[in-house]
Amino acid sequence: MQGTLDEERYARQIALPGFGIEGQRRLAAGSVLVVGLGGLGSSASLHLCTAGVGRIGLMDGDIVEIPNLHRQIIHPEESVGMKKVESALQELRRHNATVGLETYPRMAAEGPELDGTVARYDVVLDCTDSLQFRTATAP
Repeated sequence: MQGTLDEERYARQIALPGFGIEGQRRLAAGSVLVVGLGGLGSSASLHLCTAGVGRIGLMDGDIVEIPNLHRQIIHPEESVGMKKVESALQELRRHNATVGLETYPRMAAEGPELDGTVARYDVVLDCTDSLQFRTATAP
């Protein structure tokens, strides 16, 4: 399901000078791929979802581990051992069921598969700690 415009839900954003209904419509029509669901990616994906971005892709090949829970705030304790993309998917659905969510349970690796995935999104957030990914996706 693509993001929807719920004026009551997004009233505080809509009230921002220069943002308004049109800004919220643009968010609802937009798409973001979040690559890496650790500390940065878990926070970013949560904020994108609650802000009403229409479609969010979640890419990570790792699992949730106890030593990371303090900084990977999207993952609850119950998700330890679960794939990060599945844990994040469950939590994001609880926060905003109107946002379209797609998962890619793999590490980002250079190649046609990554290029095809990246091309489907308006914005790509590199939330990895991988220099290899950053250089592969740099313009």
